Amino acid sequence: MSRKTLMKIHLYIAAFFTPMLLIMAVSGGLYLAGFEGEMKKGEPVLIPGAALIQEGDAKADELRAILEQAGLDSNFAYIRERGAMMQTRPTSRDFYEVKTLPAGLEITPVSPDLVAALMELHKGHGPRIFRTMEIVLSVGLVLILLTGLILGIQSPLFKIRTVAITGTGIFVAVILAALF
Repeated sequence: MSRKTLMKIHLYIAAFFTPMLLIMAVSGGLYLAGFEGEMKKGEPVLIPGAALIQEGDAKADELRAILEQAGLDSNFAYIRERGAMMQTRPTSRDFYEVKTLPAGLEITPVSPDLVAALMELHKGHGPRIFRTMEIVLSVGLVLILLTGLILGIQSPLFKIRTVAITGTGIFVAVILAALF
């Protein structure tokens, strides 16, 4: 493959994925620095006598019907069961926590702030199309890194530096990963 073609591939993929890579880098950095954002919970609503008896997609349809009857937003993609509680997804935008109680269903609205929404996207808890795009992003990132490395090695001016810096990066990554 010619150097010019490699440069175009590197440029186009990098330019296309820059917004998503920034979201991942910013949200990951904030999380590691201890800023996870806030999930603001609203007042719980009790739906007396309501229960979810179906499984899978039927359970989601059943919950949508209950939410509509209660006058609540029923626009969600799927349900994530978390022990005795369920969450409507995606959780990168307003969602509900649903608990089954002896008296019925307790539905609590939850609103993430911007940082929490970014964290949820980063964790793959966003819309399914965004999750799919994150998978494509991982392939794109590998291509960006490999084409950049190949371009650096092909360049007479940068060849030695590229190999030395890549070797140093490998060494540092292995040492840091081996530390307890």
